[in-house]
Amino acid sequence: MSLSRQRVLELESLCRSFRIDLIRLLYRIQTGHPGGSLSCTEIITTLYQEKMNIRDPLDPGRDRFILSKGHAAPMLYLNLAQKGFFPKSELSSLRQYGSILQGHPCAHKTPGVEVSTGPLGLGLSAALGVALSAKFLGQEYATYVLLGDGELQEGCIWETAMAAAKFAPRKLIAIVDHNHVQLDGTNDEVMPLGDLSRKFSSFGWQVFSCSGHNISALSDTIDQANTVIGKPCVILAETVKGKGISFMEGKSAWNGKPLALAEYNAAIQELGGVNYD
Repeated sequence: MSLSRQRVLELESLCRSFRIDLIRLLYRIQTGHPGGSLSCTEIITTLYQEKMNIRDPLDPGRDRFILSKGHAAPMLYLNLAQKGFFPKSELSSLRQYGSILQGHPCAHKTPGVEVSTGPLGLGLSAALGVALSAKFLGQEYATYVLLGDGELQEGCIWETAMAAAKFAPRKLIAIVDHNHVQLDGTNDEVMPLGDLSRKFSSFGWQVFSCSGHNISALSDTIDQANTVIGKPCVILAETVKGKGISFMEGKSAWNGKPLALAEYNAAIQELGGVNYD
């Protein structure tokens, strides 16, 4: 069922707040990954705040989410705090020694994190295992995994793609944050990915495409993917690295670059926030 206009506006407002909070957090600690966190804001927020069944984190039938592009952990943490997995006051400890909020998601430290991630390419195989558990245990939960497009250059992605088509998990939905930019340049400069739709389709996956910044389109596409049972699905979500901050958009330099004071002030102003620093 399509989201109401009011609900879309509420989620858009929440995404704007998350972007402001993200920039404040990363500026204060002078480390982290702004570009890839900003590109997946709507994807993670739509899943956690609207689509996923995660009301009870101990419920064996809860939906699962795996952040394969683990460097976008700050956006995951903002959503987990919003859902009450831990106090929002913990966010200020991001990437600090002893914090429950590591630079990449850690299932041993962070409430709500299903699988520890970091080495790119491994999240999809973990998601396949989680999804197959649902099949073998007779559970109906969905398993979502968010992939960066750069990590699609990893061979283990395509080994898992073959295995997923063979073993037919009940509900495995991969979402590609297709922002076309990675650490050292564009995908085409580093290692061209080719036609991802045809590629995934040839591996036996059901392919969907949408804008990764349009919450209404994301919601509808996720609903469509959830109607597919027993065949892995992938949503190719077209996004912009650094979305929402003009001087970051599409720039590989902002994969992990700290913000200077002038850049921080400009970013907060562009996002419509109030500069408290």
